[in-house]
Amino acid sequence: MEVLKNPTRNLFFTGKGGVGKTSLACAVAISLADSGKRVLLVSTDPASNLDEVLGVQLNQKPTEIPSVPRLLAMNIDPEAAARDYREKMVGPYRGILPDAALQSMEEQLSGSCTVEIAAFDEFAKLLGDRQATAEFDHVIFDTAPTGHTLRLLTLPSAWSGFLADNTTGTSCLGPLAGLHAQQQLYQQTVRSLSNPALTTLVLVARADIAAFAEAARTSGELSALGVNNQHLIINGVFRAADLHDPVAQSMQRRADQALAKFPASLASLPRTTVPLAPFGLLGADALRAIAAGRMEESAWSENSVHAADELHLGTLPVLIEELASAGRGVVMTMGKGGVGKTTVAAAVAVALADRGFPVHLSTTDPAAHLAAAVHGTLANLQVSKIDPRAEIAAYSAEVMATAGGNLDEHGRALLAEDLRSPCTEEIAVFRAFAAAVDRGRDGFVVLDTAPTGHTILLLDAALAYHREISRQASQLPTSVQELLPRLRDPNYTRVLIVTLPEATPVHEAAQLQRDLRRAGIEPFGWVINQSLSTLDVHDPVLVSRKQHEAIFLSEVTTLHASRVALIPWQVEPPVGIDALRRMGTLRAEELALQQ
Repeated sequence: MEVLKNPTRNLFFTGKGGVGKTSLACAVAISLADSGKRVLLVSTDPASNLDEVLGVQLNQKPTEIPSVPRLLAMNIDPEAAARDYREKMVGPYRGILPDAALQSMEEQLSGSCTVEIAAFDEFAKLLGDRQATAEFDHVIFDTAPTGHTLRLLTLPSAWSGFLADNTTGTSCLGPLAGLHAQQQLYQQTVRSLSNPALTTLVLVARADIAAFAEAARTSGELSALGVNNQHLIINGVFRAADLHDPVAQSMQRRADQALAKFPASLASLPRTTVPLAPFGLLGADALRAIAAGRMEESAWSENSVHAADELHLGTLPVLIEELASAGRGVVMTMGKGGVGKTTVAAAVAVALADRGFPVHLSTTDPAAHLAAAVHGTLANLQVSKIDPRAEIAAYSAEVMATAGGNLDEHGRALLAEDLRSPCTEEIAVFRAFAAAVDRGRDGFVVLDTAPTGHTILLLDAALAYHREISRQASQLPTSVQELLPRLRDPNYTRVLIVTLPEATPVHEAAQLQRDLRRAGIEPFGWVINQSLSTLDVHDPVLVSRKQHEAIFLSEVTTLHASRVALIPWQVEPPVGIDALRRMGTLRAEELALQQ
């Protein structure tokens, strides 16, 4: 890999969900450790899967990887970081302030803002405080999908500016006197990110138009922040070995078409191309094979084989019929980044609109591409997105008009300053999410959610607001007050968990399902997307990947879900209303025959 020739001390792996960031970050970390370097691998993703990929139970402290000498790994756990952060802020006042005052401080620091800033604090220490990682030659960050990561990487500048300009001495994170120690750290974090001799941003993409577009957007936004040392990895590029396999030919054609539309803004970046692996990328040996380009090594086990037709898998049209029978409500697609949540949400929305229902299709994903997926207009179908910038502006205007309405000029200035806090975005987006769910009273709302980690934080915010509402009378909008009861109501909200038939997406989906159940939300069903199991393939790479699918199809149907719909990999990209309509109306066997 080109990125291994002269690696900087810090390497950030980022990109659209499902492009292989974790696998490549691990492969690079193992390669550097094997070359004699001391390496710390850090996941900033709230839904980290480093544990499964490396085969080691990790926590928020550096943990040795037994199969890779000199490599240590850790997860930044937002909830654990928030607990530590609360104690750091409240602890000095124990024994000094009354219990009621301490309880009030803890309640103020129990919201989503605190979770975000606490996780960011841990990240900033690793990047901005050289002493914290002095024992390592390299620190590699495996980040969450783009939207979440852009937010993380822009926070150093945002908080540095807020702390520098604030004149009130307070913030939603507590007294600013307690944050001044962080100000210098955040400034150093900004300098580390923008130092090309110290930090490389590794953009990971698939040979896919949407993934290229997201990489180009990330590259541009981070260049604007001064992060200019960038490297591009195009991962999972497939070349057909069997020219008589129509699925293989189609798969290569789709990759070639995407490469032909490669964004000009990325053309000047140093680039590495990694072929599609025929095997699952779990464990140090498989990851070493990727770094070394040894794709012929397969870890496939014959014990994993179960014929798909023995598992009684359902279809998307049957699932849609059940959803339509409710007549209204909210349908939410959730899952790991890159599994096709947006496509499934769009296909469901088109099918419901075709049945004559009013449908509002929207998304909570900051990196959403709903409009591109639908690519057209349809009677009864309204498409929108929750735009953080627009929501901040609307929320700030509302607060200034209400809470600020009776304040004098000085008070309004203080309120405006408080609204410039980076925390305002979390609140504004959450309220927009609650408003979108509220529209399910009058028709269907289909919500495409952000990748798992970001969605979990959004649900945590719902729980935090619900606790706040339960404690005291509130002037919060009805949509916010009713949000959690509506999400928990199976007659109002139906969650579709979307996955690929692969280890990490399935296991992340299973963890998401456990998190939902802890919040009192029972998923309606699972959708297994882009499966090769019903297709007749001959190409050796595709045959191996088809065999790998079997164990995960079996796991979903036997352990996780009683209602499962299988969508086969499609020859033509499912973009546009006609293609989405085919997904929502044809049986799996018919879709398979579209080749």
